[in-house]
Amino acid sequence: MRGGGTHKSSECNKLKSKIFENIISLDNLFAAWTEFKRGKSKRRDVLEFEYRLEDNVFALHEELSGGVYRHGPYEEFYVNDPKRRHIHKASVRDRLLHHAVVRVIEPLFEKSFIFDSWSCRKGKGTHRAVDRFQRLAWKLSRNGTRTVWVLHLDVKSYFASVDQSVLLELLGRRIRDAQAMGLLAEIVRGFPAGMPLGNLTSQLFANVCLNELDRFAKHSLKAKNYLRYCDDFVFLSESRGGLSASIATVRDFLATNLRLALHPGKIILKPYHGGVDWLGFVRFPQYRVLRTATKRRMLKSVNNANWASYLGLLVHCRSYGIGMELDENRPFGYSKPHKWSA
Repeated sequence: MRGGGTHKSSECNKLKSKIFENIISLDNLFAAWTEFKRGKSKRRDVLEFEYRLEDNVFALHEELSGGVYRHGPYEEFYVNDPKRRHIHKASVRDRLLHHAVVRVIEPLFEKSFIFDSWSCRKGKGTHRAVDRFQRLAWKLSRNGTRTVWVLHLDVKSYFASVDQSVLLELLGRRIRDAQAMGLLAEIVRGFPAGMPLGNLTSQLFANVCLNELDRFAKHSLKAKNYLRYCDDFVFLSESRGGLSASIATVRDFLATNLRLALHPGKIILKPYHGGVDWLGFVRFPQYRVLRTATKRRMLKSVNNANWASYLGLLVHCRSYGIGMELDENRPFGYSKPHKWSA
């Protein structure tokens, strides 16, 4: 038995020592390109890179293997989604590397994530998170016969506030490969402070960092009904007092262990039957509706480009009223959608 355990440990260490080699391999870089260009094949910078694809990929491989790779600068711009967000876009070369990195290291962390971490993971997403929330609330309320309290919390300016040293320390707990950690440090330190919105690596790093909060919630607070989507998380309980008391504990944990802060204006504790606003929907015990702000934005901006995505969104909630309004403003060429949910 002891010999078998030693063999498994040796194999595990051998695998970890090859992380950098696996990231920079030509096979991985070309596979990462296939994933990266999906949905972007007509963009000018992508077309320019692809015009000399083999030369560019081989050059990137040589820089990485020679230890001379340096992350390039970012292009900055703003988007309204719906609130104004400051986006930083890396070059195609660097974004290709981000995909190559995530392809190799994500499986190392994925197995440590809790089930109820719903952001940027395969088989997860906002709609499934909302479905899960409603199932937990319905079960906890004994089919609507008991009051369920919901504590909704948010990390203040999360991406801009991430402590890069803390992040690298957390990454290093699973990646025991000096070259791989050197590359990750180059990516992380290649941004002045925090993490850039828009990087694929930032999505994974966000889950790595906040997995510490997830584990604290589950193992230290013993929270049976806890869900997180990026930096937005909720606790459900029959005890209002218990949830109220946990606010200070969560605040202290974030400050002490992750050097992050709760958003003081987004601490919400209310009964589920009064409607809980989370991830774009207001959820009630037996149905959900869109946020008022989302409805207004949809009606104001409906056009040929976003019509189909709006229809897809409305499938997930009570939609009769806004559906009828959208019918009146549907773009030319679209027939009326199916019966709206009342």
